[in-house]
Amino acid sequence: MQQQNSVLPQAYAYKGRFAPSPTGPLHFGSLLTAVASYCDAKSQHGEWLVRIEDTDIPRIFPHSEQHILRCIDAFGFEPDAEIIFQKDRLDIYQHVIEQLKAQDWVYACQCTRKMLGSNAIYQETCRHLQLPFQDQAIRLKVIDQPICFNDRLQGQHCSNLKQDLGDFVLKRRDGIINYQLAVVVDDYLQGITDVVRGADLLDNTQRQIWLAQVLGYPKLNYMHLPLAMNDQGQKLSKQNMAQALDIQHAPHLLQQALLALKQAPVDLDTPKQMLQQAITQWDVCRIPNQTQLLGSYQ
Repeated sequence: MQQQNSVLPQAYAYKGRFAPSPTGPLHFGSLLTAVASYCDAKSQHGEWLVRIEDTDIPRIFPHSEQHILRCIDAFGFEPDAEIIFQKDRLDIYQHVIEQLKAQDWVYACQCTRKMLGSNAIYQETCRHLQLPFQDQAIRLKVIDQPICFNDRLQGQHCSNLKQDLGDFVLKRRDGIINYQLAVVVDDYLQGITDVVRGADLLDNTQRQIWLAQVLGYPKLNYMHLPLAMNDQGQKLSKQNMAQALDIQHAPHLLQQALLALKQAPVDLDTPKQMLQQAITQWDVCRIPNQTQLLGSYQ
């Protein structure tokens, strides 16, 4: 893919965010996203928010939320608004589901993973059954048309959700709000204009664009960063036991993150001073427009 739209219009009211999930401590891949989202926002004289995406309460890793908050402070990041936690906003998401029910955009689904088997595309099994919503999954209807967006780094991406995925879940049978719903609603309510995140979330974007379109929310700008990989060629993640960020080595880790993003070197200093220098030198065009970073990271 060719890099596109790397420079935003002047006088653009940019509002970005860093939205980690506390399913484990932050790792180097998380730091890449935090640094890139922060520098991109601040270089555009915009705002940068932090949101803890913790709707999947059973998967919250003990003490990981505290580690996230310590890292934000230790690495010199300064959010422009109070940090919000999605688990405190479940009533808001339920209200949006009720809105979608009233507009006939969602339906109850009784299908389990065992029933669906290996089918990658949902076949609308429950769409016309008119099942009661209580104790069932809730799916959003999709239509048969392509959804495309121009990623600032990865170029154009298109998907026909009906052909590639089918109707998708907004709320699970166990009552857990799906990531797709929570992220779209909160981006809207927080006034987010630009999403900078890892390329592992590229495939989620068309779903989020479609849901936002159904809800009448404005379009967002997206930039998906190449993923840091470990020695085994796996992306750094909590599932792959990526090493937690050590706040005692924050300056050195910041240097490594900026070099991984191919940015101009910064002087070793306090994290805040290093970030200020990185902001003045920030250049999206230097970031590799690929989905994986060459080399290995821990």
